[in-house]
Amino acid sequence: MQSLWDATATPAFTLPELMGKVRAEVVIVGGGYTGLSAALHLCESGVDVVVLDAAELGEGASGRNGGQVIPGVKHDPDALEEMFGARLGTQLVETVASGPDLVFELIAKYQIDCEATRGGWIQAATSASALAAMHDRVEQWRRRAAPVQLLDRQQVSRLIGSERYCGGWLDARGGTVQPRSYQSGLAQVVRRLGGRIYTRSAAVKLERSGGQWRVRTPRGQVSAATAVLATNAYSGELVDAVRRSVVAVPSFQVATEPLPQALRQTIMPQRQAVSDTWPLLRYFRLSADGRLVMGSRGSFSSTSLASAARHHYRAVQEIFPQLRNVRYEYHWGGLVAMTSDHLPHLHELGPGLLAGLGYNGRGVAMATVMGRLLARRIQGVPIGELGFPATPLRAIPLHRFSQFGVRLAIEYLQCLAGLARVRERIAGRRPAA
Repeated sequence: MQSLWDATATPAFTLPELMGKVRAEVVIVGGGYTGLSAALHLCESGVDVVVLDAAELGEGASGRNGGQVIPGVKHDPDALEEMFGARLGTQLVETVASGPDLVFELIAKYQIDCEATRGGWIQAATSASALAAMHDRVEQWRRRAAPVQLLDRQQVSRLIGSERYCGGWLDARGGTVQPRSYQSGLAQVVRRLGGRIYTRSAAVKLERSGGQWRVRTPRGQVSAATAVLATNAYSGELVDAVRRSVVAVPSFQVATEPLPQALRQTIMPQRQAVSDTWPLLRYFRLSADGRLVMGSRGSFSSTSLASAARHHYRAVQEIFPQLRNVRYEYHWGGLVAMTSDHLPHLHELGPGLLAGLGYNGRGVAMATVMGRLLARRIQGVPIGELGFPATPLRAIPLHRFSQFGVRLAIEYLQCLAGLARVRERIAGRRPAA
């Protein structure tokens, strides 16, 4: 399955495999947004950095996500302040809200060619209860001077090009990028600033000796005073407790053929990113060449492409009946790291050993921020001044059964979606998306 992003990314460049022994001040395991953002911010200050990736850049979540740049996290601002207290909670809200600003500032500063568009992010309401919750969410962000607005049925219909929603809200801070090109652009900046990146160089062993961390790969070794684990949903057994602190959940996307110009003028004409509150979350956008990209949860089981895509085809038809006869040209999937508290985590695992992961579907902005947080901490910024907590690493209980639990949850949400469709048919209405 080839992704749209691989097919349309800026021209790739060759990165070497690590051969032999090298030294650095910081070694970063993982070449996604977290690792590359950390490397970039460290290199800006002249720190000698080596980044290791197990595969080619783009084969993990950073090259395969929906490219939606969304501010904040799953929790609303008031909830974060209640969870972490007035001082840290307020700082945390500001930190997670700053994600899109950081992404688009880096793109502008370093002229990263990644089809960046900052038209905002819409969360579309599939029910009256979901819309009621949005009233409170919008008010919370307004109190913090965020550029947000509530949308009624007519407004959301005009902005999305669909009559399936009863309303929603627009956050003007959001936007979209070509995710593979954004990752490639970050890597190019790191190299220009003096950082070294090695691909096809899986970290197979991590050990500490003589005040140094040694990361072994199949054909080489990096020694550094500081090591960062930035592997997120693709964490292996290098530090097994890190892998067991998140659940890797499959996500799947499809992309249509380029839409006719007349349809492009009515379907998301202002190029916002959109996600909705349907029981099994759907997220969608237009690509730069006018394709509709639709994403939702994938499947843990090995299944045919047709079966994996069927849910997505149905979503497109329900939300955009005008696309009923559209052809689909790309299908792909990847993994999303979910945490038990739905928050990203920064961990200090030992002297000079840090980790950042767990973005719960908001990784473009939040992973970029996490990279900056890790870089600042490495450079000596006290935890109390980061604006983000460092939390103890806690493995999810019964982690070996977590995928089974997620599978059951997905099936349950699919049942809820089916019941919602039945209720709509009984009521004589078309199903709300």
